[in-house]
Amino acid sequence: MPVSRSVTSILRTSRTGLSLSRGANPVNRVFGHDRFGTRTYAAAFERNKPHVNIGTIGHVDHGKTTLTAAITKRQAEKGFAKFLEYGAIDKAPEERKRGITISTAHIEYQTDARHYAHVDCPGHADYIKNMITGAANMDGAVVVVAASDGQMPQTREHLLLARQVGVQKIVVFVNKVDAVQDKEMLELVELEMRELLNTYGFEGEDTPIVFGSALCALEGKQPEIGVEKIDELLKAVDEWIPTPNRDIEKPFMMSIEEVFSISGRGTVASGRVERGVLKKDSEVELIGKNPTPIKTKVTDIETFKKSCDESRAGDNSGLLLRGVRREDVNRGMVIAVPGTCKPYTEALVSMYVLTEEEGGRKTGFGENYRPQIFIRTADEAADLKWPPETEDHSKLVMPGDNVEMVLRTHHPVAMENGQRFNIREGGRTVATGLVTRVIK
Repeated sequence: MPVSRSVTSILRTSRTGLSLSRGANPVNRVFGHDRFGTRTYAAAFERNKPHVNIGTIGHVDHGKTTLTAAITKRQAEKGFAKFLEYGAIDKAPEERKRGITISTAHIEYQTDARHYAHVDCPGHADYIKNMITGAANMDGAVVVVAASDGQMPQTREHLLLARQVGVQKIVVFVNKVDAVQDKEMLELVELEMRELLNTYGFEGEDTPIVFGSALCALEGKQPEIGVEKIDELLKAVDEWIPTPNRDIEKPFMMSIEEVFSISGRGTVASGRVERGVLKKDSEVELIGKNPTPIKTKVTDIETFKKSCDESRAGDNSGLLLRGVRREDVNRGMVIAVPGTCKPYTEALVSMYVLTEEEGGRKTGFGENYRPQIFIRTADEAADLKWPPETEDHSKLVMPGDNVEMVLRTHHPVAMENGQRFNIREGGRTVATGLVTRVIK
């Protein structure tokens, strides 16, 4: 999941090198603080509320980014957020031009009960792989459905992907209700969504569904379908999506989403911390892409755009790495405590192959099938073969099958037993599975 489209322009500048004032926090500068020279240090991050990672998912043009902007506006009025306009979230020029979201954006806000990192996921089919990384980091999600359209292809694919990467709880926001005069139409959308949620293993009958207009909330119009519905939505998110139990006892690991360099200071890697706790000035290893891990030291940490002494499970953090070249660090690598994680190119995996009705292939595939594997934030070319003990190596894997195969990636990937992954081909998810045993 990229770091944030709200800082795209700054990240672009960082590629040619940023000039830093003496004493300025380098990670702070890249993440968008101190842009106008008014501050040299980011505020300290305070852990006074439970933290939850959520996101907006759903079909292109159904209003995910507008809803995200409306949430920041409403919470800013309460002193719980910084208001981000639609254009600040959809920052890339090609996104503004097309009016769609391409990469994922991280937004921060609070409610009375919690601190949230909110991911605005792309709905356009061309950018679905960016959404996979976003969903993989979510503890829960808000699926946005336009009242005028109802469920659409990316609505279904996003729900499927959310289920595959382990999202357990969904809240539904039926948007653009001001464009629908027929109440029966709204009832039909609700029935369809509850049925769809059940289809993908969510609790369709009990899932909260909120009807409103994100645009009205953003423009301060018709509060009964605008700001009041934003309040209702966030109350539902607080109550329905559980606070996750963070795995802070295990050794630290963070999968890298975005990388950029600061001239004269080092390389910054950002991502969501999967487990453990890391303190400033700790020794770490970069694992993946290469057979041998790269050893380095974390000299600065920012969490949710605020300076801190440590990064822990569930945080979205930027880590400043000492003595590592930008070109040696790639999205999909992991940062871990030395000796706790290894790169592999081969593993025994257990997979479920999706049927055509679930969005998968129409036909089967055989040995040496070459799809893309998505594991954590890594997107790697791979091939599949039958285990050596298989009697008939010419047999086909058919849609709907549960199979055990040997997965080989073209470059080393940080893999562990029990690791979830998705297999995609031609713009669709064709299989989902678990690593049962790493081999080499």
